[in-house]
Amino acid sequence: MEPSQVTIIGSGLIGRSWAMVFAAGGLRVKLYDIAQEQLTTALENIRKQMKEMEKSGVLKGALSAEQQLALISVCTDLKAAVEGATFIQECTPENLELKKKIFGQLDLIVGDSVILSSSTSCLLPSKLFTGLKHVKQCIVSHPVNPPYFVPLVEIVPHPETDPSTTERTYALMKKIGQSPVKLNREIEGFVLNRLQYAVISEAWRLVGEGVISPTDLDLVMSDGLGMRYAFIGPLETMHLNAEGVSSYCERYAEGMKLVLNTFGPVPEFSGETVQKVNQALSEKIPVVPKALDARRKWRDECLTGLAKLKTQMKSD
Repeated sequence: MEPSQVTIIGSGLIGRSWAMVFAAGGLRVKLYDIAQEQLTTALENIRKQMKEMEKSGVLKGALSAEQQLALISVCTDLKAAVEGATFIQECTPENLELKKKIFGQLDLIVGDSVILSSSTSCLLPSKLFTGLKHVKQCIVSHPVNPPYFVPLVEIVPHPETDPSTTERTYALMKKIGQSPVKLNREIEGFVLNRLQYAVISEAWRLVGEGVISPTDLDLVMSDGLGMRYAFIGPLETMHLNAEGVSSYCERYAEGMKLVLNTFGPVPEFSGETVQKVNQALSEKIPVVPKALDARRKWRDECLTGLAKLKTQMKSD
């Protein structure tokens, strides 16, 4: 069943991004929040972003900015917001009790076919959805920030989630141009953050132990591993760096284990290393709104250019 209307719960950064992604896919979007002024600000922000992207030629979808904006409406009444929706994406702050309260309210007013999806980045489905009447319709659809520019979505089921809920969510994400991946079961941190934290952990140790400067550490990723990983993952990298994965393991397993056994414990992310990293990054990007916003805008422009290049290369 393809949803004709999607409801977004929460009009913050992630909620606004989801609204834009769904509208780009041609779906009607109802954006819900508790205060009208928050919704007014959200719509103004969405309009500004869409117009800027249209002017730059990077607006997603086949519709114009005005056509996409016409698909988005706002609502401060939860029951009215979910009426007619077959997919609801929750985007409230990362607070377990708040999210459980929202899903508890939704559980009382939705039907038996609507999908209840959360954008949570770290809360397990079993903590969010257990005990709900509609638990079979519940799932996590974790986007990567910013969702409009980075298409990955991690789809994480509750142990009682119906397989059809997973399949419908996957199909919807594909339909709107995202890149969904299905987790077979829930796990702390899902997959993206587990990989991200593994990299951050070793980066932190290397800087903290004086092996490399914070600036050079970031270069190792941005001008080294990151260039490769923007197109192929670590497992395909293994496959291509030898005559297949089996060959890679035969050649390099002992060397990998030797290095891995030198990794230290989980860092505390405190003390002198915080000061060292913060100083280096603050010299490059001062911790003031103007500088941070400018760098974020530059990042998003880079991500947009990369997305266009990847799309172009896939079609060649």
